[in-house]
Amino acid sequence: MPENTDDKIDRLSKELLKLSHDSIAVEMRFLGRALNRLVCRSYEGTLATDGRSLFYDKTYLLKKYKDTGEAPTRDYLHILLHCVFRHMFVGPGIRKDVWNLACDIAVESAISAFGPDTAKSAREPGQQAASKLIRISTEHLTAEKIYRYLLAINISDREVRELGALFGADDHTMWYSRGAALKAYGITGAEQSSDSISADGAAHFSLIYGEAPEAVEEEWKKISVQIKSDLENFSKKYGKKASNLVNGIDEVNRERYDYADFLKKFAVMGEVMKVNDNEFDNVFYTYGLSLYGNMPLIEPLEYKEEKRVREFVIAIDTSGSVQGKLVQAFIRKTCNILMQEENFFSKINVHIIQCDADIQTDTKITSAAELEQHISELELHGFGGTDFRPVFKYVEYLRSRHEITELGGLVYFTDGWGSYPKSPPDYNTAFVFVGDDTDEPPVPPWAITLRLPEEDIEAFDKGE
Repeated sequence: MPENTDDKIDRLSKELLKLSHDSIAVEMRFLGRALNRLVCRSYEGTLATDGRSLFYDKTYLLKKYKDTGEAPTRDYLHILLHCVFRHMFVGPGIRKDVWNLACDIAVESAISAFGPDTAKSAREPGQQAASKLIRISTEHLTAEKIYRYLLAINISDREVRELGALFGADDHTMWYSRGAALKAYGITGAEQSSDSISADGAAHFSLIYGEAPEAVEEEWKKISVQIKSDLENFSKKYGKKASNLVNGIDEVNRERYDYADFLKKFAVMGEVMKVNDNEFDNVFYTYGLSLYGNMPLIEPLEYKEEKRVREFVIAIDTSGSVQGKLVQAFIRKTCNILMQEENFFSKINVHIIQCDADIQTDTKITSAAELEQHISELELHGFGGTDFRPVFKYVEYLRSRHEITELGGLVYFTDGWGSYPKSPPDYNTAFVFVGDDTDEPPVPPWAITLRLPEEDIEAFDKGE
């Protein structure tokens, strides 16, 4: 029986995808686990992924092959790298069109540098020319860095569309829309409710919700770690060509920390006016009221031991390497956290010390009003070399004069490169580094460290 048109389209599209799959599997064996993670599924659209499936439109795939003469190997890799870099797992507040473009530029650049010959495309020369300035301005072409660059230059909507046409290969709608993902699995309208889902759609619905987004993201994280390990083991074979891929994995796998939670590690035990429910016996209290009318046998304790910030030192490295708006944003964020009522005692004693190779200024803060005034009048001093030791000596001087009696901790904002004390202090100390430098400074083992990317610190000014 002759093959009908629909069956032929279905067969040819599957053969094209298998050809691309096998080409990647042979040429880039380290992507084997990633290839096996994505299930190819036909849908009505173009090309897309939700991290679980690679969706393809059969007619679109064949038409593009006919128009370009190129197998979809590059587009297959494009989608695969979106998953490896976990581009679809984005938080609220991101500018979607710019993030989409940044992700496309990142994966296309990685493919151009590292992909097999079967992934070559006529679009590459145009992509290289269009991304020239980005390459000059951005050390590593990761989506995160490209995104920050595009926002910094105030890229226009027209430029986003033009570059999107050059670098784009797939539809990102389902990255942000639950409905679009459900529709791709054939679940539409009323069926999108788990209570009314049809029997035919049940398997698809189970597939989607059998894996929570967090579980899918975690699986891709494990895959990316394995890919990086394989690339490092075969570094002689791949050499510098793999740098975009490795840098992208490093960027996305870098741990993110909540600075507010981090700062609370330096809280100290103190006595505050608050009812202590844990030590209040309700039985004796109510019995006394019933026996004597309005006289309880026991009153609730008015004091409770809680962790609060009482005395704190914020040291700012004002050497030439750390200055400007980043310092101001960091102080503002730290002060805002400390000014929260639940973090403060009724009486506070916070020293904000500026230091390069010597102590430049020490501003003592004893109230929220003084804190606000200091932020509004902040002026940086110094800009010489970096030596952390003077701050620790100065803190001991303050303690010897009883200006600090119960120090909750010291946080030092710096790039990390300088002279550290040889002996540990008898209070908690943290060095907060700025930037994405992969070379970690020689921090003593007694210090706690946290690295905050510049974009995180800049976000402090926006209240994020």
